[in-house]
Amino acid sequence: MNDLFDGLDPPPPAREDIAPGAVLLRGRALAHEAALIEAVAAIAAQAPFRHMIVPAGFTMSAAMTNCGDAGWVTDRGGYRYDAIDPESGRPWPAMPDVFRALAGAAAAEAGHPGFAPDACLVNRYAPGARLSLHRDTNERDFTQPIVSVSLGLPATFQFGGAKRSDPTRRIALRHGDIAVWGGPARLAFHGILALKDGEHPRLGRMRINLTFRKAR
Repeated sequence: MNDLFDGLDPPPPAREDIAPGAVLLRGRALAHEAALIEAVAAIAAQAPFRHMIVPAGFTMSAAMTNCGDAGWVTDRGGYRYDAIDPESGRPWPAMPDVFRALAGAAAAEAGHPGFAPDACLVNRYAPGARLSLHRDTNERDFTQPIVSVSLGLPATFQFGGAKRSDPTRRIALRHGDIAVWGGPARLAFHGILALKDGEHPRLGRMRINLTFRKAR
């Protein structure tokens, strides 16, 4: 082996199987980095990030906004999709073309062709923010996958099984990675461990996650 690479970890494969129906596409979003970041800023200018409250009364540590035909919201009344931003009383921003195209292409590469998302949750994690284990169950059609794009600081993704008590696998997510899960993995429990502090050259001390879904 060339001495230049001694002691260095080998680069990860472009595609990693997480579980049956679940795939990680390493660096798949990097070619669209600038357009994605610009689109997130435009969405937040219309529908600012906010810390939503879950039905139990706790405030989510990650800030959130939405784009698309429907937005995921939570309050003391429950979890649901709504076409209207409850803070502004206006429709959520339209989903950017680059979002829709990237999500569809990534889903197809992961073995789930024909994915046409109508909702994108945009999460902003500051150091210390986390997302507890949960399943995505507010959508109408569970045959459609979930596509999750990571930007900014690295994070540790937990991916488990059909029960909260099932063992979880910890997966390092880096800037530009895309995780896709559907089929037998569609209702798997998953989450994000508390984000470690750091500085990303493009996004600073934050992580942005784009989660694409077919909500309706």
